[in-house]
Amino acid sequence: MRMALVLALGVAMATGAGAEGTHKGYEMPPHKVEWAEGTREIRSYGPHLLAEVRVAGSRQGAIQTGFGMLAGYIFGGNATGEKIAMTVPVAQTSAGESWVVSFMMPARYATETLPAPRNAAIRFVKADPSRQLVERFSGLPGTAGLAERAEALRTWAEAEGHVILAGPHYYFYDAPMTLPWKRRNEVAFTIR
Repeated sequence: MRMALVLALGVAMATGAGAEGTHKGYEMPPHKVEWAEGTREIRSYGPHLLAEVRVAGSRQGAIQTGFGMLAGYIFGGNATGEKIAMTVPVAQTSAGESWVVSFMMPARYATETLPAPRNAAIRFVKADPSRQLVERFSGLPGTAGLAERAEALRTWAEAEGHVILAGPHYYFYDAPMTLPWKRRNEVAFTIR
């Protein structure tokens, strides 16, 4: 089952073509870039709707489990069997002893118009507008590498006078079979 989900996602994500507000044809959360330098940006995000799950365990195990639950929902594992378009990124944020894994729901949906999930662990959350400091990188990020990048970004942000409100958030944009140097990954902090 998990391999089928990975293959279905890989085929779906590999066919998209880039456009504004998208990554390889997949809708992204609405945002404007306020500042950019090298691989770092400050983005102003607009409100958007998320489907999320909270998963205990290691970071790697949580992203795999959470992704599987959410992919099952959008691939038709919901009350009506409706297929919902994939969006990017897949997001992961630490929540104490667990991890929150989320997918943005396409902008055409509201909480009331989404089919009910069959899995009671899935909940819908309205993400409020936020400002985020984001650093983009490629490769196959492991847990230690992500933590190192987050700490370096936190240190830089504090030295520049930015007030961190939440994070780190980890964002993953590409299908599992994407070559490492072609992958888009990000580490981010919500800032004042």
